[in-house]
Amino acid sequence: MLNYIVATDFTDCQRLFHGRGHAYENLSHVNVDWLSPVILITLYQVVDEAWLLAQAQALHDLTPLCKSVQVQRRYEKFAPTQVLVGDVIDNTLVTEHGLSYHIELGKAQNSGLFLDMANGRSWVYEQAANKNVLNLFAYTCAFSVVAIAGGAQRVVNIDLSKSSLSKGRENHQLNKLSKKEGKQIIFEGVDIFKSNSRIKKYGKYDLLICDPPSFQKGSVNIERDYAKILRKIPQWMDKGAQLLLCLNSPDLDEQFLKNEVLRECPDCIFEHRLDNPKVFKEAHEGKGLKVLVFSYQPV
Repeated sequence: MLNYIVATDFTDCQRLFHGRGHAYENLSHVNVDWLSPVILITLYQVVDEAWLLAQAQALHDLTPLCKSVQVQRRYEKFAPTQVLVGDVIDNTLVTEHGLSYHIELGKAQNSGLFLDMANGRSWVYEQAANKNVLNLFAYTCAFSVVAIAGGAQRVVNIDLSKSSLSKGRENHQLNKLSKKEGKQIIFEGVDIFKSNSRIKKYGKYDLLICDPPSFQKGSVNIERDYAKILRKIPQWMDKGAQLLLCLNSPDLDEQFLKNEVLRECPDCIFEHRLDNPKVFKEAHEGKGLKVLVFSYQPV
């Protein structure tokens, strides 16, 4: 595994090894992330413990900045996390392109920042100036942080999880952006599919970010539900608005999303697809994260 890690700069958080892309033989069950000062190994199946400890020690030696190597076992109930080498660290602050984010380890399956979306966040930062932004499925509001830092006029963050939005507030505070809360930064802990009037209240919008989970029991099945979002675009978006539409499911490819857009909102014109960070190598096209840019051009 270490033979495939090419990182030399450990300033920013990043994925160090992406086995889940099935591009490396016998390692499709392993990911490795740098969340300074922690290296996190994520496992999706049982491995030999002696092998794991040897990998952990070698990873620890990659950089003097590493103070802890931990493993998260996704194949076990509640995805428990264990320290393998170094200090017990259950939360940290990481940076990406000069902005900072809170990371929690061992408390939930996800740490608080999706590393495969780094290029999407860079794109939003570059596009956000003077825009009224709608951020759906906001989670811990990383897109909002980059949009406000990029000069957005306002960002409206929508997520069913109020606890995630609370962490989003903390991320804005961390970057000294919280003084803009209330006028420029809005947090709405509501169900996207049941709160159209609340979403419309702050529109119309110039930029839409839609990064939904593939499936959440009782709330989201994106194969079924993406259409419901796309139908609302004429109500939400101003003419010429940009749309960043994301798809995480390994079972649904780029064409699925294009077909949904064509059927439900044909005034949305496909512009281009954003590349994922190079480390997210995929053996099979269409399995990884898909991030597509559209523009809304009603006649």
